[in-house]
Amino acid sequence: MNDSSRGAAPHHRQHAGYAGQRPPSDQGRAPAGPAYDERAAPQTRPMPIVPDFPDAGRDGENRGSRADGRSDQEDRDRGAARLSGPLFRDEMPQEPMPTAPPTAPTPQPKKRAGRDLRAAIGVGIGLGAVIVASLFIVKAVFVGVIAVAVVVGLWELTSRLQERKQIKAPLVPLAVGGVAMVVAGYVRGAEGAWVAMALTALAVLVWRMTEPPDGYLRDVTAGLFAAFYVPFLATFVAMMLTAEDGPQRVLTFLLLTVVSDTGAYAVGWRFGRHKLAPRISPGKTREGLAGAVAFAMAAGALCMQFLIDGGAWWQGLLLGLAVAVSATLGDLGESMIKRDLGIKDMGTLLPGHGGIMDRLDSLLPTAPVVWLLMVIFVGAS
Repeated sequence: MNDSSRGAAPHHRQHAGYAGQRPPSDQGRAPAGPAYDERAAPQTRPMPIVPDFPDAGRDGENRGSRADGRSDQEDRDRGAARLSGPLFRDEMPQEPMPTAPPTAPTPQPKKRAGRDLRAAIGVGIGLGAVIVASLFIVKAVFVGVIAVAVVVGLWELTSRLQERKQIKAPLVPLAVGGVAMVVAGYVRGAEGAWVAMALTALAVLVWRMTEPPDGYLRDVTAGLFAAFYVPFLATFVAMMLTAEDGPQRVLTFLLLTVVSDTGAYAVGWRFGRHKLAPRISPGKTREGLAGAVAFAMAAGALCMQFLIDGGAWWQGLLLGLAVAVSATLGDLGESMIKRDLGIKDMGTLLPGHGGIMDRLDSLLPTAPVVWLLMVIFVGAS
């Protein structure tokens, strides 16, 4: 091999700008002519470095910018960032996920009554003391207590009717007629009560005539209902009082009604599972009704045996059964009225109890039942 051939190759490579490697056009093939000696070519051939960003010399006519608006320098920076960053996603630094502070488990709500029991018990004891004191000291004073309860109950009922249903039952003739019914029942008995009831109904019809006729039938119907529901039924308590053992009969009536309500509440709260009338009063259960019957029958047997002259224990069992049924029906009846009006209580005069009507709901329908059975068992006087 001659010297001229040996020196031509290096000169050609230097001229092309590639130190120590063949020009791109000569890679992969030997130079033409017999003057090239393959063994005399340099043996050091480093691997080309392929950058991760586009070559600046490529696409020379569009060197400074591209169609997507990014410059070549921005592509170089993005490529450098990729080369300098982690190679795998798992190597990316992860910020710790925020963890919620540990909280105590939410306690389950305890089964409790819907009213303030302390206030209810205190008010109940106070009312009981007033009733017993007036009942056994002077009978006429207890008649006054009945009349006051009737007037307040009528005021609560007519006020709620006007607020919730725009029904204007005339309160003045109802209040005057209600007091007259109670007094007439105590003085003249059942006949006097019926006469006072008829006169009260007439007064309601006439009183409403002083206002425009719109809603007349609705208002007088509500007035007649209120006259019968509150004062007329309360009159039977006054008629019980006229007997010689009248205070004992009234006390038996009150005790049996309270015991029935207490038994229904205690047993229903502890063992109640099956609803009695869920659409009317969801809190009442069949188990509560059974408790009311059991408690009232036991109390009735004791009261008839030891409080009522000529009474017998078996009469007390029947009396207690009747009281439990009538008290429950009376409670359901007022619950129906309150549901129709969209209210929970008729008033707020008695803390823990609601209003006067919320305490009279089971007493009012029970009064004629007890009066009638007392008359059957031991007579009217």
